Amino acid sequence: SDVLPEYKLEVPETTWCILLHYSPFKAFWDWIILLLVLYTAVFTPYSAAFLLDEHGDLRQRSCGYTCNPLNVADLLVDVLFIVDIVINLRTTYVDQNDEVVTQPSRIAKHYIKGWFPIDLFAAVPFDLLIFRSGSDEMATLTSLLKTARLLRLVRVARKLDRYSEYGAAVLFLLMCTFVLIAHWLACIWYAIGFVERPYTETGWLDNLAEQLGKTYNDSDSSSGPSVKDKYVTALYFTLSSLTSVGFGNVSPNTNSEKIFSICVMVIGLMYASIFGNVSAIIQRLYSGTTRYHTQMLRVKEFIRFHQIPGSLRQRLEEYFQHAWSYTNGIDMNA
Repeated sequence: SDVLPEYKLEVPETTWCILLHYSPFKAFWDWIILLLVLYTAVFTPYSAAFLLDEHGDLRQRSCGYTCNPLNVADLLVDVLFIVDIVINLRTTYVDQNDEVVTQPSRIAKHYIKGWFPIDLFAAVPFDLLIFRSGSDEMATLTSLLKTARLLRLVRVARKLDRYSEYGAAVLFLLMCTFVLIAHWLACIWYAIGFVERPYTETGWLDNLAEQLGKTYNDSDSSSGPSVKDKYVTALYFTLSSLTSVGFGNVSPNTNSEKIFSICVMVIGLMYASIFGNVSAIIQRLYSGTTRYHTQMLRVKEFIRFHQIPGSLRQRLEEYFQHAWSYTNGIDMNA
């Protein structure tokens, strides 16, 4: 009782509108928000870059906002983010004295001073507010404002810090982070080519169209490579640039593309440090297993050297396995 906080020993008294921060519902809701944030981290840059074209805008204005399934999904995400704000305004927290705060006024004040501005800005449905503006500049501004949802990744990263003690979880998070960065860079790489294509014919999009035999026609906004071809090529370029110097089949030609490629190569320098940490994590994952097999091999050599009978040998092995599971190889008498 001297080690555990008081709220772990006795449930605090709360009203019906206050939610305990360690309740099963709050844990379940946090996982839902985590999945929504991951969805936002993947599809918000993708829709802002690859789906921002005149053909898509005309089709959206003709059939309405809900004709695009991504718009419906984004609206649902915004609604759930707003619900999350309401839940956080009524969720208890632990203060500096390890006491659970259940007063609604103190909870609201603590949340407003903390993550409330970021959560509120990330939950604003900018695309719905500026819908049918009829301006390409406003459409571009909307896509940029929607990327504000990525600010929630900071909060998610702090929550995932609790899993830093587990090597497999850290390894998985490092790989996901690396792929997510490559995805973001692929969206930026396409956006650069899309913006520069009307002013030059030497960009990577024109080269891709020539390689695939799907040339652009200025009178037809749907001409050129498909969205799938452009995204796969962009992701291939960023991954090859992050992990190496690229293979040359997709190369930067304009000054903007070259500057971006330089930035990607600089970011790729982090590749060595990331996978250096991966090696350390793998060693930590298997260090305990290696010590176990080493000690078990010594036990078997002892049994074979002293020619211990089968029944006693089995008891020795079972005792060693039980002792290892209890002490994890730590000498309790040291």
